[in-house]
Amino acid sequence: MNEEIDFIIDSAKESMENALKHLEKELLNIRAGKASPAMLGSIFVDYYGSQTPLNQVANVSTPDARTISIQPWEKSMLQTIEKAIMVANLGFNPMNNGESIIINVPALTEERRRDLVKQAKNEAEDAKISIRSARQDANKDIKKTEASEDLKKNAEVDVQDLTDKFSKRVDEILALKEKEIMTV
Repeated sequence: MNEEIDFIIDSAKESMENALKHLEKELLNIRAGKASPAMLGSIFVDYYGSQTPLNQVANVSTPDARTISIQPWEKSMLQTIEKAIMVANLGFNPMNNGESIIINVPALTEERRRDLVKQAKNEAEDAKISIRSARQDANKDIKKTEASEDLKKNAEVDVQDLTDKFSKRVDEILALKEKEIMTV
């Protein structure tokens, strides 16, 4: 095939891979009842005037399936971290014992599980929209090339194959997450 078309296809594939990576990252933030340090991945704290990820100012661990422990590297950060968790509105109630912050992760209700599945489905749909958008961009770029009609048609088929493959992968990732969320 022509180098220009190969570049277009590679760039579409890269966009689709990025959509998958983003989906996986977003799904990590959707908790499935089991405590995980990733649940606090979206929390930033004010550290000497700059917004810093929580895991860069404290050790975040899970001593058991229902507990998250946050051990700040500086004791003066306890209140700041506690406040950041409350502001993040993740539904957690942090407890400060003067040494560390403990979060008891509540068990999920059936209704909350369904809400989380809905949230996961929305994230998956966003990923599919990104994948289809990458396909559209690639097809537009392919049409603009100087290649023969046959090469253009073959390239469009290749891009569609990529789109189908990545959409199927989104469905697989979503199915796993749904199962994880709904498992009591």
